[in-house]
Amino acid sequence: MAVHRKLIAGLKNFMPGATARRTAPAVKLPDANGKTETADLAVSQPGREQPAMDAVMQVRPVDSEKTGWFSPSYKNARPVKLNPQVLAENRCVGYQSEAPELEFYRVLRTHILQQTGGKGNTVMVTSANPGEGKTLTAINLAFTFAREFKQTALLVDCDLRRQQIHERLGFPSDKGLFDYLIDDVPFSDLVVWPGVEKLTVISGGKTVKDSSELLGSLGMKNLVNDMKHRYPDRYVFFDVPPLLTSADSLAFAPLVDYVLIVVQAGKTSLQDVNKALKLIPGEKVLGLVMNRQQNLL
Repeated sequence: MAVHRKLIAGLKNFMPGATARRTAPAVKLPDANGKTETADLAVSQPGREQPAMDAVMQVRPVDSEKTGWFSPSYKNARPVKLNPQVLAENRCVGYQSEAPELEFYRVLRTHILQQTGGKGNTVMVTSANPGEGKTLTAINLAFTFAREFKQTALLVDCDLRRQQIHERLGFPSDKGLFDYLIDDVPFSDLVVWPGVEKLTVISGGKTVKDSSELLGSLGMKNLVNDMKHRYPDRYVFFDVPPLLTSADSLAFAPLVDYVLIVVQAGKTSLQDVNKALKLIPGEKVLGLVMNRQQNLL
C-alpha cells in the first residue's frame, strides 16, 4: 500500500548506507544524558455496562475565551504525587514545562493533531519489537497533549504482560485495566490523577500472560468506545505490546482510530517494519516514530 511505501522511505534514511531522500519531518527525542537524537515521523494521509466516566471528570468553565484553555476537575480520580527526580531519571520530559526536549514532542503532537483533524481521538502506541521506545513515547505524548489548550489526555497501560507506565511515573499499580475487565472494579477506582492538569492515567493492574483475549473482549470494546465518545476533546493513548511478539496488538487494533508505531534506527530491521505494517490496515497507521536511543522501553 502507498502508506507503507512512504513510511519505509522515512526509515531508510537511518539505515547504514542509505541514500533515500528524507520524506518525513524530523523530530528529536532525548537520550539518558539529556542529549537529543534525531527521530523521524513519517505521516500517512489519510457485554458489560458502560463505565461511569462522568463520575471521574467534570469540566470547569473555560478559563480563557481567547486560548480555549479549560481546567477539568477530577473529583473521584485517585491523586498521586509524582517525584520530579524519578521522572527525570526515567526521561519523562513531558512533565517538565521548561525541558528543551519537550519541543520535539510538541512537533510530534502537532503532526498528530493535523493528521487526525478531529476524526478520531484514540491512538494505539506500539512497536515492532520490545525495547524500541513505545512506552516512553506514549508517556511523553500524553504529557504533551495535556499541555495543549483545547485537549485533555488519558494514558492507558494495555501492555498487561509487561506493565511499565506506573513504574516510569513512580506510583503503585494497585488497581488497573485487568481489575476492571475481570473483577468488575468500578471505572472510577482505576483512574489516577498525577497532579498534571488535564492528564489522567490508568495502569494495567495485575500482570497477565494471556492478555490478547482480554484486549479483544466485549468489555474492552465497550470501554474504548466510551473513551472515544465521552469527551471529544480528549486524546487517549494506549501503550500496547509489540506487534511481532504477541497477538495483543492485533486483537486491540480494531478498537482504536489510529496506530502509531515506534521503531529504533539501527535496531529495527526493514523486514520487521514491513511485517509490522502488514499487520495493521493502512488507513489506521498514523505514522512511524523513529528514534536512535539504544535503551528505551
